[in-house]
Amino acid sequence: MKRQLCLIPPSGTTLHDCTADSGHSTDLGELQAFPTADGSFSLHSVHFGEAFHNSAGALNEARAKFVGPAELDRFRGGEPLRILDVCLGLGYNTAAVLGALPTPAPAVRWWGLEMDRRPLEIALAQPSFQALWSDAVLQKLVAIRDQGGWSTPGNEGQQLWGDARRMLSSIPEAVRFDLILHDAFSPQRCPELWSEEFLGALAQRLAPGGRLLTYSRAAAIRGSLKRAGLALRSLPAAPGERTGWSSGTVAIKGGAIKRAHHACEPLEQAGVTWRPLSTMEQEHLLTRAAVPFRDPDQRDLAPVILERRQQEQLHCGLEATNSWQRRWRAADANGGIGSTKLSR
Repeated sequence: MKRQLCLIPPSGTTLHDCTADSGHSTDLGELQAFPTADGSFSLHSVHFGEAFHNSAGALNEARAKFVGPAELDRFRGGEPLRILDVCLGLGYNTAAVLGALPTPAPAVRWWGLEMDRRPLEIALAQPSFQALWSDAVLQKLVAIRDQGGWSTPGNEGQQLWGDARRMLSSIPEAVRFDLILHDAFSPQRCPELWSEEFLGALAQRLAPGGRLLTYSRAAAIRGSLKRAGLALRSLPAAPGERTGWSSGTVAIKGGAIKRAHHACEPLEQAGVTWRPLSTMEQEHLLTRAAVPFRDPDQRDLAPVILERRQQEQLHCGLEATNSWQRRWRAADANGGIGSTKLSR
């Protein structure tokens, strides 16, 4: 989502140019709407030069990369569920999770981080988007737009508008999340939200057994999550995506998972929607691609963070990523790993 798989809308699919006429923040620049293959729509940010979702389907992506690996049935029976949505965007991930809650539903405490109000406003103005959700979910999205959240007995949500690095500290320190949905623009476009420091701060906010879910398979991101003490798992391709070696990451705290009516159990190597990192993926973490994005004070702009990383890569002494690619492409050609698409 917001990513490598669809950097610009496919030619001829732009539905509407959404200019900054709402009086709200224009941090994402001009926004252009376009349809995705599953019939849902998404947006392209001119400022970031990326789409919010891949062209295979915004709704499919939310379900495959966030709802599936969340294993929401763990919270059946009223167990509390604490969720942080990093980069709310159009609201697909939060809406898909809320719409898939088990019965009886858990008591939900939700926080959202986002710098620009317009994507949610644009989404809620689309009848096709509204039709995707139940009345209960749609009411919560409207409340986020209009009141910055909702509060009902046993169920509350709070949206924080602004730089996510700052807004995270506005959430009470004692709060620990069962799910963090991390859906920022890709690391090369928005390194501020993929830095070692920000990812470390998110990891500290996870409850035991809590999961950080993201579409990113980048070695730099996985390396930072691993150094933050999280166990890593890899996501298979989402419906409609080209087959590849991974389409995302599950990062789990404490080596335990929460199951309904049970105490924490040892973390499974493979689940319904994830698998262990392959040898190829593990070796990826030993290449220059794994040098993290660093933002020590969590205030730097993207060019500064990118230049800092580039300089570190030049002097790190790690294996060149191209060498890793050649080695595993050779293995692929010899039938060793099947159909893959290697990238940095």
